[in-house]
Order: sequence, then C-alpha cells, then structure tokens
Amino acid sequence: MFGWKSLFRKRALDAQLDTELGFHIDKLVKDYVAQGMSAAEARRQAVLEFGGREQIKEELRDVHRLSFVETAISNLKSAFRFIRKSPSFSLAVILTLALGIGANSAVFSAIDAILFKPLPFPNGDQLMRLTQTQPKVKSPNTFVAPVRLEEWNHMNSTFQAITGYYSEDDSETSGALPEKLTHALVAPRFLQVWGVAPALGRDFNPEEEHFGGPHVVLISDGFWRKRFNADPGVVGKQLHFGKFSYSIIGVMPASFLFPLRGVDLWSASAPDAPYARSREATWFNVIGRLKPGVSVAQAQANLATVQAQLGKAFPKTDADIVVAVQPLKETTVGGVRESLWLLFSSVSLLLLIACTNIVALLLARGTQRRHEISVRFSLGASRRALILQLLTETFVMALIGASLGLLVANGASRVFRSLGGDLPRVEEIHLDWRIVLYSFVCAVLATLLCGLFPALRGTRTNIAGSLAQSSRTQVSGRHPLQWLLVGVQVALAVTLLAGAGLLLRSLQELGRVSPGFESSGVLTFHVSASWGETADMKGLTQKITRILDSLRALPGVEATATSAELPGVPTQFQTELNVKEGRAGSEPKIIVESRFVSPGYFETMHIPLLTGDLCREDPGNLQILVNRSFTNSYSAKSNWIGNHLQIPGSTFVPTGEIRGIVGDARESGMNREPSPTVYWCLTAPEPDPHYLVRTATVPMAMAETIRQRIHELEPGRSVFEIMLLEEHLDAAFAEPSVQAIAVEPVSRGTHRGRRQRYGCHRSDHRFGAGSLDPG
Repeated sequence: MFGWKSLFRKRALDAQLDTELGFHIDKLVKDYVAQGMSAAEARRQAVLEFGGREQIKEELRDVHRLSFVETAISNLKSAFRFIRKSPSFSLAVILTLALGIGANSAVFSAIDAILFKPLPFPNGDQLMRLTQTQPKVKSPNTFVAPVRLEEWNHMNSTFQAITGYYSEDDSETSGALPEKLTHALVAPRFLQVWGVAPALGRDFNPEEEHFGGPHVVLISDGFWRKRFNADPGVVGKQLHFGKFSYSIIGVMPASFLFPLRGVDLWSASAPDAPYARSREATWFNVIGRLKPGVSVAQAQANLATVQAQLGKAFPKTDADIVVAVQPLKETTVGGVRESLWLLFSSVSLLLLIACTNIVALLLARGTQRRHEISVRFSLGASRRALILQLLTETFVMALIGASLGLLVANGASRVFRSLGGDLPRVEEIHLDWRIVLYSFVCAVLATLLCGLFPALRGTRTNIAGSLAQSSRTQVSGRHPLQWLLVGVQVALAVTLLAGAGLLLRSLQELGRVSPGFESSGVLTFHVSASWGETADMKGLTQKITRILDSLRALPGVEATATSAELPGVPTQFQTELNVKEGRAGSEPKIIVESRFVSPGYFETMHIPLLTGDLCREDPGNLQILVNRSFTNSYSAKSNWIGNHLQIPGSTFVPTGEIRGIVGDARESGMNREPSPTVYWCLTAPEPDPHYLVRTATVPMAMAETIRQRIHELEPGRSVFEIMLLEEHLDAAFAEPSVQAIAVEPVSRGTHRGRRQRYGCHRSDHRFGAGSLDPG
C-alpha cells in the first residue's frame, strides 16, 4: 500500500504510535521484573518513568509532521530542479495545461456568474417575475396593467411587495446638444422590492408617486460620474426634458445591476394617473418579492386565486387572464443554460485532450528516467517516496500552468463581455477567489489524471536492472499503451473538430441564404422620443413622416422607412388573427408574424411586390400587406386582397385591409425559414422606431448629414445608435454557439421595453402621456 494510510490517515498513525509506545513500556516492565519487582509494581513504575501516553503521542506526531514537511520541501526543490534541467519538456507541459485549464476556467467563470451565483440583490432568490397571459388569444403580450398590478399587490398574501417598470429613450436638453438618456419609469415600492437603497439621497416619497406630484428622479452611478463627476452635492440639481424639469433626489449604488442595462435614471409612474386606470392598458414588467418561507408554488396558487376574484369582478377584461410566477433568475438566464453547458463540455473535452497528451509525454519521459529511478532505488528510496516526488513534479507544472491559465481566463472573460454583450448578467463575469479555487482544483485533478499512472508505471520495482545500462533507454513506439493514448487523443480531437466543422458549415450556409431583402447600403438609427407623445398619435405620425420626407430629400438618399423591429435580427412576434369576412370552423387558426412598418419599408428593403398595391398611410383605413408564405399557408381564399384582418381583443391595432402580397423575407432571423407574415403599415408603431435609410453612397458617410438634418427639424431630440444594418445582422450571429438561442428571450423582450407596446390591449393612446409629462 506504499504507506499512504500512514501518511494521510490519522487513525493509522495513532495505531502505529500505540504499538510503538506499548513496545517500549513492555520492555521497561520486563527490566523491572528482572530486578525483582512484582509485575504490577513494575508496570506502574514503567508508566511513571515513561510519562503520559497522550503527551508522548503528540510529541511523536510533531516528529511525523516535521518529517512530512521536510519531505514536501525536498520534493518541491527537486521538482524545480527538474523543470530547470528540462525546460523544453516542462514548457510544453505547462503551456498545454495553461491552454486547457485557462479555457475551462474562462467558461466556468461565465457559468458561475450567470448560472450559479444568486442575483446581485439581497435575498435574490425571493425575486419573482409575474406575467399575465390569455390562453384563448395567441399573443406574445405578457405585460401587466398598472391598475391590475396595484390590485395584485394589495390582495395577495404571499408577496412582501410587487412593483413594475418600463423604459424609454429621452433627450436631456440642459447641455449644448440634446443627450440621449435611458429612462425607466417605475411603479410604487420599486426599491423595496429590489432591497436596495440609494447610495446618496433618498427614495421616492408617497407624494411623488401620485399623479401631479413633484417631478423627481434617481440617477445611476455611471450617469452621476459621467455627467456630474461624482459630485456629492448632486442631490437637488435639475435635469431638463422638453419643457419639464426634474430634481435629482438620489444616486443609486454602482452595485445596483438593474435588469435593463444602461438605464440612466428612474422616475415614478403614478398608478392613479387617468391613463393608467384602464384595465386594458398593459405595459409593466412586474417583479415581486416573496415573503420568507413562501415557495413559488404557494405564490402561484395565491396569485391565481386573486386573479380569479378579479375575473369575477371584471369579467370583460380579467376573466380569461392567467397569472404566471417564475423566479426572476430563471427568466433571466434560463435561455442560455444549455448553450453554456454545451460550451463547458467542449472546453472540458479540450482539457481531457491536453491531459491525455501530457500522460503520453510523461510516460515517454519516465522511460528516459529509468536509470535515475533505479539509482534512487539502490540508494534506499522507497517506492512511495519516488511516487510522491514524481507527482510533486507534475503538480508544480500543473500549478504553473493553472496560473498562466488564469491569465488566459481573464482575457477570455473580456471576450465574453465584448462579444456576448447581450448575454444575461455578462457584466458580472470576472475572476474572483472562486475561479482561482476552481483553477487550483483543476491543477490537482490534472496532476492525478496526468501524473499518477506514469508515476506508478515508472517506479515499478522490476526496473532496477536498468542501473547496469550505460545509456538512457529509448522510447518504444510499439508499446500498446502509447498507441492507446494516441487513439484517445485522436478520438477526442475528432469529436471537437467535428463539432467545430458543423458549426462552421452552419455559418457558411447561413451566409449563403437569401434573406429576401437587401441589407447592404442601409443605415439604421433612433431618434429619442417619449411615450407621452402617444397621447397625440396624429402629431407623432406627422413628426416621423416629416423626418422621413426630409431625409429622403437629401442628396445620396434613395429611400427611407421606419420599422418596429430590424429585418433579419432574431425576433418573434407571433399573433393570432381573425378574418373579418369570416372563415370556416374547420380551417386552422391564422398564426402569423406581425411586423409594424411605414409604407416606404418595402422600397427601402427591396422586398418585391408580387401582386396588388403597396400600402400607404391612411388614418381612416389601416392598410396591410401579407407575404407569399401567408397565402401558401392559408390558401382557402383564392384572393386575399380586399379581406380584413384583426388582432382579437386589440384596441391599439385596428382592423386592417389587405392591399397586396409581397415576397418572402427572413424577418425573424437569417437562420429561420420565412413564415406567414403580416405587415401593418403604421409609420409610428412606437415613439422611437428604427429608422432605415438606404443610400446611394457609403452609408456611414451620410451619418453626420442625417444627424444635422434631424437636429434642424427637431433641435430638442438626440440621434443615437447610428449603425449599418449589416452590423446588426453580423452581431446577431457572431457567437451562435452561445448567443443565438440565449439573446432573444432576454434582450429583445425587455431591454428597450419594445414589443410590449404594439399589439397590447390598450383602450387608447394615452398610455405614455405621463411618462415625462405628468400633466
């Protein structure tokens, strides 16, 4: 057993010490008996002379410990001498382990930050996302009306508090030029639910959370440092949005990682505002904090009971609503779990390949060291001591490799944060003591995987005969073990290469597909606007139309349009539609992708018209176009043109008349086949849609000209996120192994507050009237 138990197991060591002590005491007893003492008196005298048994055992343990430490130090010195004498071999092992452990640690740092760590809020496991759905109507809308949110908060018995939020991009006008700021509007109890207090200043007071109350905001730590240079006297200073001024009442801590990234300020959304009283006006992302000891199932059952009561009280709007309660962490990171574990499996396979390669190297090196090991045997070294020495050499190289691997992991973490910008919690990925500990564990495991078998094989007692050899034994290329290791390496490498090849092939095929539209030469951007402008939809539409017409008149601009979503960027907005003219009961439901675009969208994107007419903006008659897949999927009608489609229960999107049929386009992503799509011709589907400008010249060369023209038309607004459409498409598919599945349900659904607006059940357009305009 090579003495392992005597070294590492206290029980075995104590047994040895007891035996040794007993031997010495028995010897003294025999000496005293020989001198004429009785057996009892001799034992008593021997025990007195020898001293306390436990005291002697502790002294002996110290001797053993000191011996172990000295042995360890000696082995470490020998390991460093080995590395110094064999630099090429040692460098190969160290760099191989650095690559394997570094890649493994980098991916583990992402898994640890995204999947393992709790949300960065006090008792983050108590935070739940609350959504509402209507199973009878196919709609992606899961947002909640302010009045219903308040009723849930008052009537439930399982939550400490419930709040909500939505966001918009606004222009702050106190500077020389308007500055775009991301503004979150929040329901009461906001900071109570998150369990966070401002680093400076205070929370909203009840007066400020009522309609018509004082205009105040909390600002983010980043905005505080960027705009106010971390001035501790910032509380009380003013920010200006249009004709309104807002007083700063506090600064949020830097550790406050709000679910929406890049939010600059928060203000209260009054639940008693006139526009917030409609039960059909849904716009809140709802977050609740459970009471201690309450399970998700209990909260779900309680809130279902509350909603059932509301369904009886308000059958028209609430009878069909189903409430869902899910842990906020799960809704935040659930979409990336499989992708991250798949990536972790790949880098673990890489580490196994590295270990297999090192085993082969160590076996070959052990063959060359047979003479050295034989000399050590002949000088009295035990096999146990030689095994420990060889394992120490491997451990030192693994530890150095793990240290270098941490540098690799740190660089890879930065790559995660840059390339995976839309991954949830990506800003939390960094190296900490947990990653250092994981790398150390990897080094220990690599030592055992790589070093144990070569150490056992290299210290076999039958190699003592090699002492008589005058030269080093050469490595045999015919040993079965060598071929086995080579076979394992090849098998693992082929597995990785096959996966990488399939991924590369998928990307190549993705690049060859025809999107159905022309993305080159198209510039995209946003113009800041507030949801308060939806109180005057006619004025909002005229403003956007005026911008489009003015840009179209610029030299070098061929066409302009707006769209609620960018073409080809992975998004889905499936809705169920009814045909006003009626359909047979046996026909399937019409489930389509809805796209909200201005009439110039098809000219701008070069989507061909197949039959009928292109749509135009008509305030009294909403016009729509359908694609070829729509007519192929729902071909019961020989001629769809002239029919009317409507979203069941929607008061925001009126019934639309089909004016024509256009070609198929991969609107929902380049990796998805075109699906039945309906284009609703709305120039202003939201206050700040995506602006699309097709240019005859280099698109980015027009960026400054476009910015200046919009500033001339709207001096109080800011233009931001000016990018090529191709850049959006490249970013959407740059990291498909992690991001293609993960990003969509997280970033697009809540990042900018989009998609919750159109197609939702609202009674009128006064929805946003109080966002920055409480009056």
